[in-house]
Amino acid sequence: MSQNDTTALLSDEPTVELIIRARRGDHSAVNAILQRCLPPLTRWAHGRLPAVARGALDTGDLVQDAAISAIARLDTFEPRHVGAMQAYLRQSVINRIRDEMRRVGRRPAAVELPPDVPSDDPSPLDQALEHESYERYRSALNGLKPRERELVIARVEAQWSLSEIADHFGFNSVDAARMAVRRAAERLGAALRDQQ
Repeated sequence: MSQNDTTALLSDEPTVELIIRARRGDHSAVNAILQRCLPPLTRWAHGRLPAVARGALDTGDLVQDAAISAIARLDTFEPRHVGAMQAYLRQSVINRIRDEMRRVGRRPAAVELPPDVPSDDPSPLDQALEHESYERYRSALNGLKPRERELVIARVEAQWSLSEIADHFGFNSVDAARMAVRRAAERLGAALRDQQ
């Protein structure tokens, strides 16, 4: 055969010999193995991938993945008979198909949502009411005396315990802190009612 003939094999050596050369880092041997094994593997793999797993993956991808995997593991592959490389590549394709089926099985089928599905986000009305409520709270809070405002913020917003409030604000007892917080909260409630 001439060198210009595109059907000419890169090597006429047995596949076992090519594998030995490829293990030593001979890239021409790797190319010869691929040239020899990929066409029959592609024909064999055609139609084996179930339709449900064929998203962006096709037979060519399966064969390419199997070949890349096999070439990466040539140092551990032991060809024990003629056709062992082809059998190894076929098993690699089968394993890749199984992986794809598992992946598809873990992911539910895509479903298009109808356009009238309500959002989980608050509506503009809810946002406006929330903003209005906060503004009312802030205005009522600003109407309190500074110490009352600090007590309300400590108890309501910072969620300090009555013991922590007693210590921080210098009350003689937890009961004294409780009474001061209650009075401040009552004044805040009265200010909020006055705004309505």
